[in-house]
Order: sequence, then structure tokens, then C-alpha cells
Amino acid sequence: MLEPYNEGRGGTTLDGGAVQVLTETAETVLKRRYYLKDPEGNPVENWELLCGRVGDAVAAGKAKPKNYEELRARFFDMMYRLDFLPNSPCLMNAGTDLGQLSACFVLPVEDSMDGIFSAVRNGALVHKTGGGTGYAFSRLRAKNSSVQSTQGVASGPLSFAAVFDAATETIKQGGKRRGANMGVLRIDHPDILDFIVAKQDQDKFNNFNFSVALTDVFMQALEVDGTYQLIEPSTGDVIRELKAREVFDQIVDLAWLNGEPGVLFIDNANKDNPTPHLGAFEATNPCGEQWLLPYESCNLGSINLARFVRDETVDYDRLEQTVRTATIFLDNVIDCNRFPIPEIEEMTLKTRKIGLGIMGLHDMLIQMAIPYASDEGRKVSAEVMRFVRDIAEDESIKVAKQKGPFPAYDEATATYEPRRNAALTSIQPTGTVSMIADCASGCEPYFSIVMVKHVMDGDRLILVNKYFEKIAREQGFYSEKLMNKVADSGTVIGHAEIPKQWQEVFRTAQDIAPDDHIKMQGMLQQSGVDSSISKTINLPSTATRDDVRRSYILGYNLGCKGLTVYRDGSRDSQVLNTKERSEKSDGQRTAVVSSNGKRTLPDVLSAKRYRVKDQDGKSVYIIVCFDENEQPMEVFAKFPFDNRVDLKDKSTMWTTTCRLVSLALRFDVPMGEIIKQLDRSSGHMLDLPAQLSKLFKSFMAGTQHGFSDTCPECSGSLVFEEGCETCKSCGYSKCS
Repeated sequence: MLEPYNEGRGGTTLDGGAVQVLTETAETVLKRRYYLKDPEGNPVENWELLCGRVGDAVAAGKAKPKNYEELRARFFDMMYRLDFLPNSPCLMNAGTDLGQLSACFVLPVEDSMDGIFSAVRNGALVHKTGGGTGYAFSRLRAKNSSVQSTQGVASGPLSFAAVFDAATETIKQGGKRRGANMGVLRIDHPDILDFIVAKQDQDKFNNFNFSVALTDVFMQALEVDGTYQLIEPSTGDVIRELKAREVFDQIVDLAWLNGEPGVLFIDNANKDNPTPHLGAFEATNPCGEQWLLPYESCNLGSINLARFVRDETVDYDRLEQTVRTATIFLDNVIDCNRFPIPEIEEMTLKTRKIGLGIMGLHDMLIQMAIPYASDEGRKVSAEVMRFVRDIAEDESIKVAKQKGPFPAYDEATATYEPRRNAALTSIQPTGTVSMIADCASGCEPYFSIVMVKHVMDGDRLILVNKYFEKIAREQGFYSEKLMNKVADSGTVIGHAEIPKQWQEVFRTAQDIAPDDHIKMQGMLQQSGVDSSISKTINLPSTATRDDVRRSYILGYNLGCKGLTVYRDGSRDSQVLNTKERSEKSDGQRTAVVSSNGKRTLPDVLSAKRYRVKDQDGKSVYIIVCFDENEQPMEVFAKFPFDNRVDLKDKSTMWTTTCRLVSLALRFDVPMGEIIKQLDRSSGHMLDLPAQLSKLFKSFMAGTQHGFSDTCPECSGSLVFEEGCETCKSCGYSKCS
């Protein structure tokens, strides 16, 4: 743990409460991604200076208000003690020349070449400033439909989605944030079957999350095992009918296979559209929690619920103060924001939407000794979210009386009192900001309670959740042996030393039944979320397609506006995943160490096959065999059959490399040393030494519990959470 900074403001708080201490991980993330740097790349900020920079800029707006000094003190205090944090673009860009503070954008894609490439250009401008974009391709005419202006035929939405994907690939967002997109197609679009399977090849559309917009009409047809119509968007003509169940089964198959496409319940979303006179929702931002009209943007921020528990109860008085201050903060962001294009500025100022969310929900429940996957846990969570929503609306109404309601407010159609902001709440991903705040992400349960961090000399560092360690020590069941057992198993469930009560309280994402994940999302959605919720429904590797099917239908029936499922181990890129002891072969035996130090391997070893690409884009299969402790013992490389001479030479080289690596493993050469040699031998990211190095780094970094891939920035482990692959070590996220 690091000591808080004591310079300047000295960490004082308005209510006299204790300042949260930054963890070492938080400092690492801040230094890598958030602190301003000099031309040599050295940080010129600390946490206090960053909070001062952001608080000053947001309080000042475009013209300093009379209460500027009071506002900036409130804003600083709220962020500095980690009660609330805004989205990453605000933390990075407030008070800088860039000044783009929003995270979420939706851009229209019109059915014309000019409209399509205007959207490509506008998306590039958004990505350049650190935002993520959502696109609905539903307006584009179907593949092979006629184009009268050229007497030709259309190439279809997917061909143009590939153009957007390629444009995004070239933009690195100032080295801080990578471009991310959501691609949406309605279930009644004629090209829907191609869209559903578009990401089956995981080498395509890597800068996109794909989601299918399911309509009530489709869901009703599904319920009665009926048909529904495909409609050509350029003419409104019915093209043909499909069996709803057959199409739904294909969505389920692909989601079971690799988690995509996700589903969006578009009519559920439009029922809550606060400005229907401006248009209907067509798409969301990349992680699915913000439904926005074309050209709308939204700035986000999250309240850290971990900071509002006193004596196992929620401190509602202090929470109310923070909600009111956070609502004013997010509304002020709109006024001091610099928008990427004029159309976004115009639309955003019309509706003034904000996304006030939460993080640390699981922390709150743990401190109250309430299991996340319980009726009581859902009830308490819903009560807190409703409170946040009610106070935010009350404050927005107060601000509207001072400054006026959002300009697009229509008294004739509105069912709510005039307020400053058309939408107030959502629950967004908080991958990096929750690492700064040292709490669980968004409304997700913790992904792991005890983790292993492998260092290059082969040592294991055991990282224990702060609440679990405190309770374990207080109740006398803490031991290094137990922590190692929990780390190796990836779960607190089933360890006799841990009382049953705490096994339930500390259930992690993959210990929680899918239905309980969805019930939590549904309760939160109905209790106080204007927009939507970014959440991952974790499924075990043994989950069936029926499990996925049931999850989608349950989510729809509970009023969810979208759903993302992820079955452990389902992606080609996944290197390590949960591996139950019961899956091991009955004939497996322990490796024996011979007199010369070399391990003699048994006749049967468990193995995993990884598909990678060589320099020429050809598939190569790497097979890794593991001993009973799940340590790699042998490596093989296999090329698909090909008679080319150059491939034969390459195969010989790869085989030789694998033999040498296998020999090193069987002599117990530290994996860190093997990685060093592989990295020195690598001439290209696609060659064998590089691929083996990546595999071994992922093995050293992984928890063996839902592990997804290696981080491209720090070689840490990625987990699939909140609809995206995120690194818990450095804060990298594929989606933001």
C-alpha cells in the first residue's frame, strides 16, 4: 500500500472522513494511463494534482460560476477520496488542450456512400479523442439488392462494417485508448444470418463487438415457434420469412461458441426512451450500457459503493451528498466538453444525458455479510440503485429550475417533471477506474478472491482480497496454505477451513449461477437504471446451448435491455481456463524425476491445443501437455497437411524448437528463463518463439480460473468481464 499524498490540500475531506489510500496497482495504472507526462514520457502529476486538474476544469466550465470555489472543493474531495470517479476520457483530458471528456457515442450510418463514409470519418475523429462508437447497420440495404443510381447491386452491411473495422485499426487514440465499436443489426434485416456468424472467424472484426437487436415481434414468434419477416430497409418490402427458433438457435450456437453476437432487446430500450419525439434508439456504445440516439454522446461516472458502508449498513446520508455532487459534476462536464464534431455537440446539448453509475457493489455486499447471489443481495442492491436514481433526479430537477431543463424537453409528451438531463443513470464498465478505487467493477462480483502473480524468477506472489484477508484473520482461518489452495482452485467454495457463511459471501463470478447473474441485472435495471447495464453472464465451460438459450429468454422476461454471455474457455484465443480435476484421465500418472534431474513422463498427460497463425497467415496448431499440477511438460507444433517445400523446412525448424523447449521444461528450467530465450530468438510476433513466449507468459500470469488471454501491454492476464477483455494488472481494455 502507498501512503496518500499530503501536499497542498493534504487529503482533507468535507465530512472529516478518512481518505482512501491508493494501492500499488492503482499507482501503476495511473502512471501508465492517466497522469500527464513530459516529452520524455515521465509523469508530471500525482493523484492529488490529477484530481485538482479535473475538479478545477469541470467546476469552471466555459464561464466560472459564482460558486466555483465551493464546486471545485466538492469535486476534488469526491474524487480524491475515491467516493466517485468519472470515466477515463474525463480523467485523462479535463484541463488539457484536448478537452474531450465523453466516453460514449452513437453515429448514424445512412444508406448512401456519402452517409457511410461520413460515418467512417466521424468515427475516426471520435476515436482520436478517446471515445468509443456504436453503429447500427440496419439502415443499409441488403447484399445483392439493387442500387438504382449505379444500376449495380449492394454489397451489404458486413462489407461496410469491414471498412469501419479497418479504419479503427489505424487509430491508437493517442497511445492511451484504442478504438472500440459496437456493430448492431436488427433481427429483421435480410442479411441477419451472415451477421450472426460474422465473428465465428475470430481474426475478423477485432475492433467490433457485434450484437443482434431482437424485437418484441421476434421474441413473440419465438415463444409460439412461429415465423417472422425479413424486411428490406431501403424499400420496406417483406423479402421472406424465417423460423424464429432456427434463427435464435444460430445466435445461441455462436454465443456458446465464443460469446458473440450479444443480444440487445431494442423494444425494451425504446419503451424507456425519454425523448421519443427526437427518434428511436438503434444502437448502443461498445459495451452496451448506453442506448443513444444518432449523434448523441454521454459522459459517465461511477459512485464507489464500497465507501458507503458503516457498521454493516449503508450510510445513506453521505451517499446522498455524493450523488448530488456527482450529478452536478456530470452535468457540468457537458458544458466544458469539447466535442469531436458539430453534430455531436448539437445533439448532446439538446438532451444533456449523463450516465451516473456504480462500482464496488460486491464490496458493499461483502461488508454487509450478504451473498451477491441471494434474494437479500438483490433486494439491497436494488434499493441502493433506486436511491441513487431518485436523488439524481431530484438534483437534476433542482438544477433545471436554476439553469433550465434540457432543450429537447417536450412538456406535451414527457411523463416526468422538467429536469436538466434527459437520462441520468446507467451501469457502465469500470475496469480501470475500479482498479484505481480498489473495488469490484461496476455491478459485477469479484472475478477472483485470491490470485497468483508469477514473477520472472519463478516465485509465486499470493494476492488476497482485502476483505477476505481481514475476515480470515479475525475469525482465525487464515493460513498461507489455505490461501495457496484457494489460489490454485480459483474458488473459496469447497474448502472445509472456510465457514459456509463466508464461502457464500465470497462467491466469485464463475461460482455464481447464470440465473443469479441475470436476476441481479434484471433487478438493477428495473429499480433505477435509465439506460442499460454492462454485465457479463459467466457460464462454466460445461454450459450447454440450452443454458445460453435460457439465459437470453430470462433476461428478456426480466426487462433487461441487452445481455452478454461468456462461456469459460470458449474463445480460440483463450490459453488457460478452469480445468476440473474430474476431467483428468483415469490413467493419468504423476511424472517421475530421474537421477539426472530430467522428468520421466507418464504414458497419459492432459493436453490443450491452441490454434495460431504463422508469418504467412497459415494456421499452426501448438499442443501443450501438462502434468498433474497443470504445469507444462511438453510442447508440439503441427502444420496442416501441405506439400510445399518451404513449409517442410519450416515444420522441421518448429519441431526442433519444440523439442528443445520440452527438454528445458522436463529439466525444470524456470519458465522465466525459457521465456527470456524465446524472446531473444523471436524475429516476428507471428513466429514460433514469440507464440510460445506468449503462451508461457499467459500461463505465468493466469489464475487458471476463467483466464482469457495475455495483455498486449504488460503480459498480464485478461479476464472477460463487463462485456470486454480487461487486464487487472495495468488497466488495458480491448473495448476502451
